Amino acid sequence: MAESVYTAVMVPPPGSVVAPHGFPANPRPQGAPKAFLDAMEVRVKVFCDEQKCALEAELDEDDPKSWHWILYETAPAPQDEGTPAAVPVSVLRIVPPPHAPHPNGFEDPAEQPYCKLGRVATMAHARGKGLNRRLLQAATDWLADNHAEVGHGWTGNVLAHAQVFVEKVYASQGFVTDERLGRWDEEGIEHLGMWRTIPFR
Repeated sequence: MAESVYTAVMVPPPGSVVAPHGFPANPRPQGAPKAFLDAMEVRVKVFCDEQKCALEAELDEDDPKSWHWILYETAPAPQDEGTPAAVPVSVLRIVPPPHAPHPNGFEDPAEQPYCKLGRVATMAHARGKGLNRRLLQAATDWLADNHAEVGHGWTGNVLAHAQVFVEKVYASQGFVTDERLGRWDEEGIEHLGMWRTIPFR
């Protein structure tokens, strides 16, 4: 039996086109790149419909300046049904430095510029297949090869704003919890901070 094919796509920072009138903004902005809209569709279904986060807060001030990765699934189709469509099933976002202070107010004068990993989501029917891991690998490979595009003195540090219940998943991918950052609430969901350093290539 044929298996689904997965393809990772990166969307460069889309700029003000995703929020031409400021924030709060429509999470499905007209004129945004199609792949960005695909990413937002997954985010809305997972975070807003499933986890009950506020729809009006889903597209935020970080989106215009961030890189977005989308994993598309192309499922096998019977020969008489033509070419199967690629459907977005998993997403993540990388926000370049600089950043606002950490949510708990912690400050480290020696802290290096970092990229922030967040908005990691996979559609319910596609979970348990390692798709987040696959997409994160695509993103970190790109960062390792294109670190100069990040700029701002970035040296490879990535901070994940992770939901507490998936801490072990991030740990299995090389992230280490920073207890100094504590726990904080985002849209009623407890989060923590986890670090990983990406070696440049």
